[in-house]
Amino acid sequence: MPEERKIRDFICDYSNSVGVSREVTEPLGLDFPDAYKHRDTMAVLSRAVKEHDGAGFCMLPFCRTVEMEAVGGNVNYGDANTMPRSAEPICTSPEDFMALPDIDFSTGRIREVLEACRILASEGEHVCLEIVGPWTQMQSLMESRHVFKMQRKQPEATLEVMNKIGGQLLRYVDEARECGVEIITYADSAGTLEILSPKIMEQATREFTHPFMKELVEHIGDNMVLQLCPKFTYALLDTGLAEEKIHDLGDKVDFLEAILQLRGTVKIAGQACIQNVGVSIANGKIRELVLK
Repeated sequence: MPEERKIRDFICDYSNSVGVSREVTEPLGLDFPDAYKHRDTMAVLSRAVKEHDGAGFCMLPFCRTVEMEAVGGNVNYGDANTMPRSAEPICTSPEDFMALPDIDFSTGRIREVLEACRILASEGEHVCLEIVGPWTQMQSLMESRHVFKMQRKQPEATLEVMNKIGGQLLRYVDEARECGVEIITYADSAGTLEILSPKIMEQATREFTHPFMKELVEHIGDNMVLQLCPKFTYALLDTGLAEEKIHDLGDKVDFLEAILQLRGTVKIAGQACIQNVGVSIANGKIRELVLK
C-alpha cells in the first residue's frame, strides 16, 4: 500500500512588519478608532505602514472584521495600538448564518476600504486587498465551540454557510478589481491545519477550498493576481488538487515584483507569505499553483 499523503503545515515566521502600532500612528495625528472607518485616513495609515516597513505595496484592510461587520457582526474598533476585532457573536445556528443579509458594497466600512484602495491606486501605489475565508468569518459571528459543533453535527449545513460566504467574497473581488487593486491575498487564520485537524482540513479543502479557488481564479482576471496563504497552498498540493508550475525569471528576484510581472500569466502564487515584507526568491523561480 502506498503511504498516505499528509498535509504539510507552513510555519509562519514573518516578524518584519510593525503593522498598526503607536510607532506608526503617533506621528500621523489621526483620531482612533475613527481612522479605521474612513477612506482618507485608511489610505494615509496604509501608506504609513508601507513606508515604515519599506514594503513595495499598500495593504488593506487593517483587520479581519470588515466582511463580518458588513453582514451585521459586532466589532470592537480598538485604538492606536490595537486593530478592530470581533465582539459579541450574533449567530447560534446555521439558520442564523443563512438569514444574514448579502453584503451591500455601496455603504459602510467595506465601501470605505474599497475607496481607500481606489485612492492609493490612483496615486500609483501597488494595492493588496486581504479577503478573509469562511472559518474566520464564522468564528467571528458565532462562538468557536458552536462552529465546531455545527461542523461535526451538521456538515452539510456548514458547507452551505461556507459557500454563502464564498459567494460574497467573489463579489468583493469584483469590486476590488474596479478600484484598482492588483493583488488579492486570501487568508483564513481560523481554518488552518493546526486549528482544524488533518481530517477536517482535508475535507474542507476538497469540499470548499478547491471549488472556491477555481471560481476565484475566474474573478481575478488578467489585471490581478491571487496571493494564497502558503498553508492553503500546501493543503491543495498535498490533497492532489493542485500542482506547481515553475516560472524561471533567472537571478534572485523580489517576490512582489515577480508576481506583478507575471500577472495575466500566473493566476495563483502561493510559495511565500505576502506579510513577509521584502521577501525575495533566491533562485528566481516562481512557483505558480495550478488547480486541477
